[in-house]
Amino acid sequence: MYLTHLECPGCGREHDADVPQNLCDCGSPLLARYDLATVGGVLQPERFGLRPATLWRYRELLPVADPAHVTTLGEGWTPMLRAPTYGARIGVDELLVKDEGLTPTGSFKARGAAVGVSRARELGIRRIAMPTNGNAGAAWATYAARAGLGAIIAMPVDAPSICRRECVAAGADLRLVDGLIGDAGRQIAALVAASAGTIFDAGTLREPYRLEGKKTMGYEIVEQLGWQVPDVIIYPTGGGVGLIGIHKALGELRELGWIEDRLPRLVAVQSTGCAPIVRAFAAGEDRARPWPDAHTVAFGITVPAPLGDQLILAALRASAGTAIAVDDAEILADLRDFAAREGLLLCPEGAACLTAARKLRAGGWIRAGERVVVLNTGAGVKYPDTVDVTDVPVLPS
Repeated sequence: MYLTHLECPGCGREHDADVPQNLCDCGSPLLARYDLATVGGVLQPERFGLRPATLWRYRELLPVADPAHVTTLGEGWTPMLRAPTYGARIGVDELLVKDEGLTPTGSFKARGAAVGVSRARELGIRRIAMPTNGNAGAAWATYAARAGLGAIIAMPVDAPSICRRECVAAGADLRLVDGLIGDAGRQIAALVAASAGTIFDAGTLREPYRLEGKKTMGYEIVEQLGWQVPDVIIYPTGGGVGLIGIHKALGELRELGWIEDRLPRLVAVQSTGCAPIVRAFAAGEDRARPWPDAHTVAFGITVPAPLGDQLILAALRASAGTAIAVDDAEILADLRDFAAREGLLLCPEGAACLTAARKLRAGGWIRAGERVVVLNTGAGVKYPDTVDVTDVPVLPS
């Protein structure tokens, strides 16, 4: 394993990667750091094509030392699909969709769960707890069951019902909270504090290895484009782990010399009903203020106060990217339009990225001829209520 230490991006302090870690004392999430010089000396990118089509093909750049601890259901290496018909309609001829709905638990959260659970198992953690908006809890419950770990999952009562069913099916201790993800987070924090160290907090960015699983989306995008980078990557942003992870992956690839200096412009997409990152970005602020009365049909991005706000904003600015909020009605309209034109039912968070692409192209921020990758972060079939069928006629028998 080439993992050397954990680093605080806030205060610069280094932390031991060989013991369980949560946040730095300064309150910042920690980032995993690797001996990239040595990795570059022993590995060339052409080697990845000879390996199994899972995220573990990048094992030298992941934090699990002993393969015996790898907990996998075949996650990763999701397809990147061209969308020529819809792309032509909005003026983006090279529009591609990275379809994370085909992961084992039906969302990109499986990546973070696979790596996070594997590393937790390796470090001797036996029981994890986390708040979630739905899909992350379902993924962590599933992978915890696979690894033989206990899992306590707290989620808002309004989260997608399929996610709570997945948690129960995986044997997790599910707690429903009458509130938002922040309320669920407070419940988990109290539980962890009272556990005398027997329960590990695996909440978003509160441990460093979920991000390492999510960053593999960045590796895959580049490898699937023949070790070239797109011009723009559009990502639905709640907690923002995937966006931070993709940015981290691109930086690692550049340091390894496997891609050139030019990096994609990153776009954070939020709903007008919950847009703390968009507001902070527009104001030139380094921190995002909590969003009051948060609500959106794209439930996965209903995060009023993301812990990783500084890292998200820094990634957007470092990549010359932007942040945009889109309306729920437009999200649902673009979801239907895309499905009818391309035959792929997106999750509402993925559809929000289509709306963003359409608006950014119309406004000229996305230029003609640019290659744009949209992240569809989950399977559309997990959100059946996004398609209204009340006007479908019922024929007599």
